[in-house]
Amino acid sequence: MIQIEFDGAWWLVLIFVTDIIVRILAVIIVPRNRRPTAAMAWLLAIYFIPFVGVLLFLVIGTPKLPRKRRLKQEAINDYIRSTSAGLQLGTLRPDAPDWFTSLVRLNSNLGALPLSGDNEATLISDYQTSLDTMADAVRQAENYVHVEFYILQSDVATNNLFQALEEAAARGVVVRVLLDHWANRGKPYYRQTLARLDTMGAHWRLLLPVQPLKGKYQRPDLRNHRKLLVIDGNVAFMGSQNATDSTYNLKKNIKRGLHWVDLMARVEGPVVNSINAVFLSDWYSETDEILSDEINLFEVSNLPGDLDCQIVPSGPGFEFQNNLKLFLSMLYAADHKIIMVSPYFVPEESLLLAITAACQRGVHVELFVSEEGDQAMVYHAQRSYYEALLRAGVEIWMYRKPFILHSKSLTIDEEVAVIGSSNMDMRSFGLNLEISMLVRGTEFVADMRRVEDKYRSLSRRLTLEEWNKQPLRSTVLDNLARLTSALQ
Repeated sequence: MIQIEFDGAWWLVLIFVTDIIVRILAVIIVPRNRRPTAAMAWLLAIYFIPFVGVLLFLVIGTPKLPRKRRLKQEAINDYIRSTSAGLQLGTLRPDAPDWFTSLVRLNSNLGALPLSGDNEATLISDYQTSLDTMADAVRQAENYVHVEFYILQSDVATNNLFQALEEAAARGVVVRVLLDHWANRGKPYYRQTLARLDTMGAHWRLLLPVQPLKGKYQRPDLRNHRKLLVIDGNVAFMGSQNATDSTYNLKKNIKRGLHWVDLMARVEGPVVNSINAVFLSDWYSETDEILSDEINLFEVSNLPGDLDCQIVPSGPGFEFQNNLKLFLSMLYAADHKIIMVSPYFVPEESLLLAITAACQRGVHVELFVSEEGDQAMVYHAQRSYYEALLRAGVEIWMYRKPFILHSKSLTIDEEVAVIGSSNMDMRSFGLNLEISMLVRGTEFVADMRRVEDKYRSLSRRLTLEEWNKQPLRSTVLDNLARLTSALQ
């Protein structure tokens, strides 16, 4: 019987061969269907810190939902397309520019939901007023209330909203609630919130649960970042605000005095059914339940306004980056003004190119961000782009601390805007499920301009001269964070 003894030399050979095999496999596997910058970041991580790099790639290297969930989304999209084909959803505003018609077609092809006319959208920029306005709408519910928030907490700020949900459930209204699992599980009132939902009789589910022992698992940093509320298919709310206190009830935020500033839209008209369709698709994804009583998504019964609106869902359940393509199309279409509000601004290469190209053709471009960051890595990653933006001619406005400007919007010229849950960063483009609303209407853009003016009055402008005085340590941190942001 032959015995092989592995001495130190054999172990070195084995480690060397394994290392070579890992590197070869990485070159074959990592770049497949991945952006070159992301592929390079992953290869560098695997080459320089092999054990950690390989482990991270196995855990978070696939920026897609499980195939079963993606097939569900495809089935939903096919149904929506077939149902809405040929329907005239309200009366559209006349004389739409060719680029807008083309953009609507792009959104429909990628996200399935159609453009509708005769909508009304009212902006709510005060944090507590938004929560209380939602509570007032819930108190008018007769059939159902659909609640979907990235973060949902029963606390002092949301107590009125929860009381409205309890009252609705008590009078026989069906209350369905979706909340992101990973975002809520570590929050102070997580268990109390779930207990309160149970007590009122709400039907609730966790979004994208990471529960491997229950057979529920996907890449753990894929998140459902949507914020929406639908009442009876007549009224909806959507935007950037989570349903929680403006400090998120976190000790670190309270200690630093941080408060979130958000923007929500109260919506009426045919587009409410599109917002509800997003909820229904997420409900189906988590429960396998098709809500047949509400499946007539495009019945037009309430025509309160004159805005053309289209809902654009996006995220890892879709094959393409729907929100990125929406933003890019608008940036290239802008003629004289672009105003972007994004608390987390880490642009993909094509987005940075579109912004700088706009400046170079004479478009006035402004970007609103927060002076202080709540997430260190993202804060430093976005700062690494400030010099390029300033040199291109972008006006950067920094909302003064201790407030975190959390609103997300894009307005171009005087007629078209987007509001929703999507930041302009690679996480929102590739890892988060988001919802955005495209709006055509001068009156809505005028309302957005008033909100932007308020933000400007509470911000200070960052200049290139000031930026050039940044200490070296800040530059190093910014550049390191920028490298890690590409790991998708």
